[in-house]
Amino acid sequence: MQTSIKFGSKRSDWGALFSYYLFFFYFSGITHILLQISGATIFVGMRQAIVMSLLWLIPVMLVPRFSRQIAAGIGLVLWVFSLISLGYFCIYGQEFSQSVMFTIFESNPAESKEFIAHYFVWWMIPVLLAHSAVAFWLWRRLRPLQVTRRLAWSATVLILLLLFVYPMFKQLAVNHASLDDAVEKLQLRMEPAVPWQMVIGYIHYRKQLANMEALLEQNSKIPPLSNLKDANAGKPATLVLVLGESTNRLRMSLYGYQRETTPELDAIKDELNLFTNVVTTRPYTIEALTQVLSFSDQLHPDLYLTKPSLMNMMRQAGYTSYWITNHQTISKRNTMLANFSKQTDKQFYMNNSRAQNSREYDENVFEPFDEVLADPAPRKFIIVHLLGTHMKYEYRYPPEFDVFTDREGVPSVLSKDQAKVYNQYDNAVRYNDHVIATLISKLRQQAGNSLMVYFSDHGEDVYDGPGYDMLGRNEAKPTIAMYAIPFMIWASPEWRAGHEMAFDGMLDRPYSNAHFIHTWADLVGLSFDGFDPAFSLVNPQFKEHPLLIGDPYQPNTIRPLDIHVHE
Repeated sequence: MQTSIKFGSKRSDWGALFSYYLFFFYFSGITHILLQISGATIFVGMRQAIVMSLLWLIPVMLVPRFSRQIAAGIGLVLWVFSLISLGYFCIYGQEFSQSVMFTIFESNPAESKEFIAHYFVWWMIPVLLAHSAVAFWLWRRLRPLQVTRRLAWSATVLILLLLFVYPMFKQLAVNHASLDDAVEKLQLRMEPAVPWQMVIGYIHYRKQLANMEALLEQNSKIPPLSNLKDANAGKPATLVLVLGESTNRLRMSLYGYQRETTPELDAIKDELNLFTNVVTTRPYTIEALTQVLSFSDQLHPDLYLTKPSLMNMMRQAGYTSYWITNHQTISKRNTMLANFSKQTDKQFYMNNSRAQNSREYDENVFEPFDEVLADPAPRKFIIVHLLGTHMKYEYRYPPEFDVFTDREGVPSVLSKDQAKVYNQYDNAVRYNDHVIATLISKLRQQAGNSLMVYFSDHGEDVYDGPGYDMLGRNEAKPTIAMYAIPFMIWASPEWRAGHEMAFDGMLDRPYSNAHFIHTWADLVGLSFDGFDPAFSLVNPQFKEHPLLIGDPYQPNTIRPLDIHVHE
């Protein structure tokens, strides 16, 4: 029985209209439904796919006489793109993104071929055939659309207002965004639906690639460090820098937290040089790491444009360099990191998720780390960039690390939902402990003369108090939890035998990681014109400097951080 509504002497077939919507939504929806069932990501992508699928109703309503033919043509295009999207989910359990394009297009031909070959396995054929059969069945069920002209035009206007006019108005008039930013926000709303995943994904990929290439071109023109000397020149070594994410040292039992969140590192504490007063300058990844990996700091934020980076320095010293990351590869926010990664000899991009809040575990880095350790290059410099304890915390650890589930050790003032988040963060810290300890174990077993430094880019306030009402990071309202980061050094017995590793009296030094390039150079035996021992955490000539926080591009926000208070 048809459900219809009468407008004058004509009737609109609402049941048929819904069938057309269901047909169009199917091509985007099937992958998003599977993503939700698997718990791989948050609901935002699904919501946007639901909304954007309304767009395809416009042509069938405006030309109802040929509604089935129009639906077939649109459906054919959506079907082709949905095969790619669904197939990628079947293999990787992720949503297709511009990072996938970066991985394929920016790898060498052999690596790209290997990636694409891995993409196709035999069981995908029946899955894609079943997917296609359901799509054809949905199309066969479509009946010629009956819709009044009034409804067709009214619905068209409403859909266009909902999908395009209102979002643009909100960005331009309410949020006072630029036209470019407003268009980009609109594109991000469209991207979860096919075919926009590929179309907009490719547009963003090309745009961010151009930005990255411009940065690389600028970096290539920077003169090398003058008078670079290497005290370890010619000696085989494996040097590892592990960059954590959002990990607040106040929540690590290694630093005295009451919950056992770092049992594996606790067990090898005697092998670690644990620094207790290191802070970051910015509570944001890109801004913090731009200073960490270059000569930039709070007073000279643009030196990364005119002086060599840490990666440049290590290549100049004769090390083969590697970048292993579990972060998204190329996005507007991550272009700077992609630029840094391309300053190394070989890159491993392990996370191609479209959304940051997707389930990706840092054990992704273990396989490429093993591969690099097996590389015959005698002198290796390895950067490992982890997702660490980044929001959403429940996506950062597998089920077996869901250890903290009750209220023991949770501030009593927290609500049930807040306590759940508090526990999830501690579970993420515990899994991060496992990742760091595993990397150390691999070095211990596979690399003789080796050194590893680990710290987080910034911290995170997860109801750490006092007040117990802050979740996340806010540079305008800083708390110590946002800036207090773990900083530790591990060295193999062989490295310790050949280097001074007694840091007596140094472990409690107040130190800003903006000057890390001087500490790293000191640790690995490099000196050059411009090296300043006063900025090296491990140098006898170290001098205490103000721990400046704030936005260096807004000088009135710069102020020293008091590491002895919680707010």
